[in-house]
Amino acid sequence: MTTRRPGMDHELYRYSPLPKRASRRWPNDASLAVCIYLYFEFLEFDPPRDIVSDPRLRVRPHPDCRDYSWYEYGNRVAIFRILDALDRHGFKATVAANSEACRRFPYLVEAFQSRGFELVGHGMTANRMMTSRMTEAEERASIAEALETIEAATGTRARGWISQDYGESARTPRLLAEAGLTYVADWPNDDEPYRMTLGKDFVSLPNQSQWDDMLLVWDRRVQMPRYRQIVGEAFDRLLMEGQRSGRFFSLGVHPWLMGAAHRIGYFEQVLAQIVEARNVWQATGGEVADHILATS
Repeated sequence: MTTRRPGMDHELYRYSPLPKRASRRWPNDASLAVCIYLYFEFLEFDPPRDIVSDPRLRVRPHPDCRDYSWYEYGNRVAIFRILDALDRHGFKATVAANSEACRRFPYLVEAFQSRGFELVGHGMTANRMMTSRMTEAEERASIAEALETIEAATGTRARGWISQDYGESARTPRLLAEAGLTYVADWPNDDEPYRMTLGKDFVSLPNQSQWDDMLLVWDRRVQMPRYRQIVGEAFDRLLMEGQRSGRFFSLGVHPWLMGAAHRIGYFEQVLAQIVEARNVWQATGGEVADHILATS
């Protein structure tokens, strides 16, 4: 008879209720580590019919000119508002980069690199999720293609991975670790990063989906003043709790969404709140993962 362990039905990471953990500290004794996850995506106009896409992309007739145009708007107009906002407030982003976006928009890759942003794997396109419908060989090849394309575009091997639309199979973390990556940011199950149990140094950075712009603004249709309030409340709470043990705050931003003329101001307000707070460590995903590996 199999003995079920508390809270778990897999071996990817250990069960760890928050009150039983040792206190964590960030560099310079910061209470909160902050990561901006900037999505750099390309939506295919005429994708293959056999791929798996997020259900949000399957509700309109094919080809979907509206959604295709919105993603295109993100890479030709809205991204520059996002970059200006990040520049003004002194943020470095962790860029979740589709391999096809790297190929098609080298001027944006150059813009990210010139700012010291970190590019991480994000699959091929915004239409294609990684799922258990893929064979292990297909999934391994998809990961390799993404990492090789980023390396060709930047000259640097990516160290992290953020799956397209949180898509994973049960074997994905293992395949990412075997590919030589240091961290994955797919799991919204914690307010602290943690080591995964994959036989080598490999970290899960939270991807806190409940205040991601796609969930709040696109899925839930939250009014933009409430976006600013919800994100701000999450930030304030984690900053307060971090005085006892360092917490982690991620903020996902899709340029085509938050970079629109009527939304960018609310994103800027959130950045201003973060900058004005004390005891905050603004970091890339790689910097956070390195700290976790060095101290835990």
